Amino acid sequence: MKKKRLITRTIILVVMALAVGYTLYANMNKDKNNKIVVGEPAPDFVLVDMEGNKHRLSEYKGQGVFLNFWATWCKPCEREMPYIENQYQQFKDQGVQVLAIDSGETDLVVNRFIDRKGLNFPVMIDDGAVQSTYGINPLPITFLIDKEGNVVRIHTGELTEETVRAFMEQIKP
Repeated sequence: MKKKRLITRTIILVVMALAVGYTLYANMNKDKNNKIVVGEPAPDFVLVDMEGNKHRLSEYKGQGVFLNFWATWCKPCEREMPYIENQYQQFKDQGVQVLAIDSGETDLVVNRFIDRKGLNFPVMIDDGAVQSTYGINPLPITFLIDKEGNVVRIHTGELTEETVRAFMEQIKP
């Protein structure tokens, strides 16, 4: 009887160890598959902005795209938004587009934030799919995409107005 219990417990432990090992392996490979590489094409996506307009990243070929992932609860995100808005106003007629993707908050919360900050660039809410594709963690994170649709820079963390200006200058066609 004791021998049977020992064998059963051993089998259970081996199965659990295999499950944990597989989970770790799958998560490590998942991160590698979602790694965005500078110099390679930015993964395409389609999201609807707060005004109901569809935005497909690939439709912005020929323009530079300043792709910013953020959230209303993120203080660095909140501090950089006025800089992004100011520079958007300077560069929007020079072929630079800003796309801001919120991390899955409600329309009400995001719209209040947009109104409070006076944002005029497209703001979209992601259900997590685009963030997963881009491997977003932590916020804020900004991807600079050139006119050919390639990622030219990835910046994690808060931006200053000077940095936003320099980044937009870098992707200006």
